[in-house]
Amino acid sequence: MQDRPIPILSDLVLIGGGHAHALFLRMWGMAPLPGVRLTVINPGAAAPYTGMLPGHIAGHYRRDEIMIDLVRLARFAGARVILDRVTGIDRMGRRVLLQNSPSIAYDMASIDIGISSDLPGLSGFDDHAVAAKPLGGYAARWEAFVAQGLPRPRVVVVGAGVGGAELALASHFRLTQAGAAPEVVLLEQGPTALPGIGAGARARLLRHLDRAGIRLITNARVTGIGADHVALQDAPALPSDFTLAVAGARPQDWLTETGLALQDGFVAIGPTLQSTDPLIFAAGDCAHLTHAPRPKAGVFAVRQAPVLFHNIRAALTGGRLRPYWPQRDYLKLISTGGKGAVADKWGLPLDGGWLWRWKDRIDRKFMAMFEEYPAMRPRLPDGPFLPGLAEAMAAKPMCAGCGAKMGSDELSAALASLPAPQRAEVVSGPGDDAAILKAQSGFQVITTDHLRSFTHDARLMSQIAALHALGDIWAMGAKPQVALAQVTLPHMSAAKTTGMLEEIMLAASAVFRAAGADIVGGHSSIGAELTVGFTVTGLTEQPVTKGGAAVGDAVILTKPLGVGTILAAEMAMALIPGLILGEAVAAALASMTRPLGPVAMLLAGDGHAIAPAHAMTDVTGFGLAGHLLEILDASSDGSVPETSVGAELRLDAIPLLSGALMLAEAGIASSLAPANRGTCVGRIGGAESPRKALLFDPQTGGGLLAVVAADQASAVLAALHDLGEEAAIIGRIIPGPARITLV
Repeated sequence: MQDRPIPILSDLVLIGGGHAHALFLRMWGMAPLPGVRLTVINPGAAAPYTGMLPGHIAGHYRRDEIMIDLVRLARFAGARVILDRVTGIDRMGRRVLLQNSPSIAYDMASIDIGISSDLPGLSGFDDHAVAAKPLGGYAARWEAFVAQGLPRPRVVVVGAGVGGAELALASHFRLTQAGAAPEVVLLEQGPTALPGIGAGARARLLRHLDRAGIRLITNARVTGIGADHVALQDAPALPSDFTLAVAGARPQDWLTETGLALQDGFVAIGPTLQSTDPLIFAAGDCAHLTHAPRPKAGVFAVRQAPVLFHNIRAALTGGRLRPYWPQRDYLKLISTGGKGAVADKWGLPLDGGWLWRWKDRIDRKFMAMFEEYPAMRPRLPDGPFLPGLAEAMAAKPMCAGCGAKMGSDELSAALASLPAPQRAEVVSGPGDDAAILKAQSGFQVITTDHLRSFTHDARLMSQIAALHALGDIWAMGAKPQVALAQVTLPHMSAAKTTGMLEEIMLAASAVFRAAGADIVGGHSSIGAELTVGFTVTGLTEQPVTKGGAAVGDAVILTKPLGVGTILAAEMAMALIPGLILGEAVAAALASMTRPLGPVAMLLAGDGHAIAPAHAMTDVTGFGLAGHLLEILDASSDGSVPETSVGAELRLDAIPLLSGALMLAEAGIASSLAPANRGTCVGRIGGAESPRKALLFDPQTGGGLLAVVAADQASAVLAALHDLGEEAAIIGRIIPGPARITLV
C-alpha cells in the first residue's frame, strides 16, 4: 500500500519578504513542518538586501546581486507565494486582507514588511521624489535617471543620517564614473548631521562628503518638492533633477487598523517576538522590541530569524518558546561611494579600502544563502526496486501546466483509431481547437482542458486554467456559454478542503462571468496533487478554424512566448547571472492571466471594421511552431501540392517574455519541448539558436496565432495595440510545402 500523503491541517502566513522572513523560508525548506501550508505574501517577486543597496547605487553590484528572489526561495521552501500588497488583518476572521485579491486565511501569521522613508505629507513628494525605502522602486528609478546621461545632474538627498550620507556618496561616485559633473546636496532637518554614530566615524564621513564636493545643509526644513527643485523654509530653493528621501523610518499605515498594540506605529513585540495577539508574530524594522528597544537596522532582523523560526514551530506544535535578546551594540560598516568604508563600533574610527573588502565579503556571504540551495533529492521507496529507478527519479522533473501534456505525435497516434463522429449535428470533431456542432442558430463549439498545478496558489491556478480552457473557444471566434469544472484537490483537513474548493470555484466563476459564461456544474475528487480543468461551450454564427490561410497573408501573434521555459526554470530554481527569475515568473503569470476575449472578438471581426482572420488558433502545449504547422496542414490539400502553403517567420520579430531568451541561452527548456521539436523535424528550417528553441516552448495561457489578409495586417495590429496587447506581425504565408522557413 502506498504512503498516504500528509494532509494540510494549518495555514502559516508570512506577511512581507523582509530579511527575517527570507531566512525563515530558507530554514523551512531545510526542515518543513508536516501538515502546515506555508504562504508568503509580498508586493514584489524579489526583495532587496539593504546592506548592498549603496553598492548598487554606486555601480559596484548588479541589481540581481542585491535582490533576494522570493519566488525561487518559496519554491525551495515548498511555500505558496502571493504577489500582492497586504492592506490589513481581520483578526476575528483570521484573514489577511489584500489589495488586489480575495483575503487569505491564516491560523498563525508573522509580519516582516519593513518601513518606508517617504514623506507623504510633503507637497509634491509623490510626483517628484522617491523614497529610499522600500528599496525596489528606488533602485529602478535611479538606474533610469543615470541612463539619461545628464552632463551636470543635480541630486538632493533629504536626511543626513548614515543612510543619507551613504547614498549621497554612492550617487556622486556613480555619476562621476559615468562622466558627469554632479552637484549633490545633503539636507539635515536638525542641527547635526550623522547623529547616530560615534564622533570619530562622524568626522571621517564628513571628511568624505567634503572631499566629494557634496554640500551639507543643516537646519534645513523642506516645504515642498517640484519637478526640478526642492523648496526650503527661509532659504532659496535648491535645483534638483533627482530628489531622494532618507529621512527617518515610517511604519506602514495599515498596521493601525489591526488592533495590535503599537509603539509609534510599529508592532509592539515581546521577547518571544509575539505581538499582543499570540497568533501574530513580527520581526525586522516594522516591529518594536518592548523589552529591549533598538534602532532600525537589518542586523537585528537577521538575528531574529532563528528565534522566529523556532518560536513559530513551537507555537504550532505546543512546544516551548525562547526569548530573543538583541546585542547592545553592533559593527556599522558604512560605504563611502568608492570601494572604501568607515567602521563605527565602540568609538573606534576606522577607515579604508580593507573595510570595504570586509563588508563585501560579509554581504556576499549573506546573499550566497539565497543563490545555491541544498539539493533535496526524492526519497526512494524501500527496496527492493527495479534497476534504474534511482536514475529515473533523479532525472529532470516533468513540467506542469501545458508542459505536462502529451506530445503531438503520441497524441495523434493514440487517437488514430478513434471512430468518426456519427451524429449529424457534429460538424467536426478532433482536429481543431474545439469540436463544432450545429446549433439552432449558427454553431456551438465545445472543448475541455485541464492543467497540473505549477503554483501552490489554488486561486491563481484556477484563474489560469479557466482562461486557458476559454482560449479554445475564443480561438474559434465564439462567445463562451457555459462551463463544467473538474478539480482534483490534495489531501487536507475537511475545513481546508472546503476552503480551497471555494477559492477555486470563486476564482473560476469570476473569470467565466467576465467572459459572459456561467459555471453550471462539475466534478471534484481528492488526489496526490492539485489539478484544475474545465469543459466549455461557446456560440458563434461562423467558426474561425485553423484552415483558410492563403499565400500573402500576414501571421500575427498576440502574446509573447516563453511561458514553458520560465516555468521550467522556476521548478528547477534556476540561477542565471543578470536575471531575477522571480520577476520573469511574475511577468509570465501576468501574461497567462490576460484574457483573450477582446482580442479574439477583434480578430473574428465581431463588431470591428476589419475582416475576420482567415485562420486562427491559440498557442498552447505544442508551441508556436507546432500550432503554426497545424494551420498550414489545415490550409493545404496534401493531394494537390500546388495548393499547399508554408510560412516564413522572422525570428527577431517574435515577442518574448522578459527573461525567456536568457533562460533559453542557458539551455533551460520545458520537459515537453523535445517532443514538440521532434514533431517539427524536417518541417522547419534555420540554424539552431535559443530564439528558435523558444518556437517549441509549450505555452500555458498563450496568445492567439492569427492569419489575416496582408492589406488588413497593419490595421489589425494597430487595433490590437489599442487593446494593450504586445502583438506583432511575425511572418507571412508563402507558397510551397506545409513547412516553416526562418529568416
